[in-house]
Amino acid sequence: MKTSALPPTLTTLEPPCDTAPQVKPATPRAMAQPGSFKQGFWGVFGSTFLTIFLAEMGDKTQVATLLMSAQSQSPAIVFAGAATALIATSLVGVLLGRWLATRISPKTLNSAAAVSLLFIAASLFWEILQF
Repeated sequence: MKTSALPPTLTTLEPPCDTAPQVKPATPRAMAQPGSFKQGFWGVFGSTFLTIFLAEMGDKTQVATLLMSAQSQSPAIVFAGAATALIATSLVGVLLGRWLATRISPKTLNSAAAVSLLFIAASLFWEILQF
């Protein structure tokens, strides 16, 4: 019979009771500076999901998917194609956003997005007034 090389007290799985409490390393959330935009996984995932889900409800993409599903009588294939296309466009957005974030500050990106959306809104409003 083969015996263990360790003393019997070191082979047990119970932790020693006379040790000092261990200090847990700080989590990224705990290390975030006040006012910074550091969020955990579920915070970023949840806000992204909710924003995109609500933005896409009733959007022209959803209406087009609805019509293609009704027309083709193959809803599973339409779902696969639409989901793949949305994933691909999301990937392009993420990669482009990451590239821009390395070159432009978040404050400048927010300002540029706001100006772009205001320009689009003004253009659409102007187009409505032309009729």
